[in-house]
Amino acid sequence: MTTVVQRIKNAAVYADGVLSGKVGAGLYLLLGVFSDDTEEDAELLAEKIAKLRIFSDEGGKMNLSVTDIDGEVLVVSNFTLCADYSHGNRPNYLLAAPPERANALYEHFVSEISRRVRFTATGRFGADMRTEMTTDGPVTILMDSAVLKNKGRRSGGAL
Repeated sequence: MTTVVQRIKNAAVYADGVLSGKVGAGLYLLLGVFSDDTEEDAELLAEKIAKLRIFSDEGGKMNLSVTDIDGEVLVVSNFTLCADYSHGNRPNYLLAAPPERANALYEHFVSEISRRVRFTATGRFGADMRTEMTTDGPVTILMDSAVLKNKGRRSGGAL
C-alpha cells in the first residue's frame, strides 16, 4: 500500500461533480492499493501517518503529528499510484489490486485512520474525482507499507 501524504491548510474532493469530503488543516492522502497488500499494510500506514511529526511546534520545528494539532484527514483512493512505468511510455496498472479487493482495503485503511484522528473525510472509491487544496509548506512525503515492513522498494518502477 502506498500513499502520498501532504500537509494542508484545507482540502475538498468532488466525486462525479458532487462534494464528497472536505477538511480543514491536517493531511491530504492519496492511497494506492497493490495486489499483495493486506489489512496489516493498512494498519501500519494508518499508525505511522497518525504519528508522523510533520507539523510545526511553537519553535517552528516539525515536531507535531496530525493528532497533536487535532487535525483532519482527507483520504482519496488512487490506483495510478500503483503504476508500473518501467517499460515504454504508457504505464500499466497490473500491480494494483483488483477493484473489489482494493476497495475493501481502502475502507479498512479509512477505518484505521479514523480511529486515530479527530475527523476523516473521503472521496468515493472508483468515482471520477476532482480535488481542491491549499498545501502547507508544501510538505509532501511518499510512504509505502513495504518500506515499513522492511521489504524495501517495490518492483516494477513503483515505490
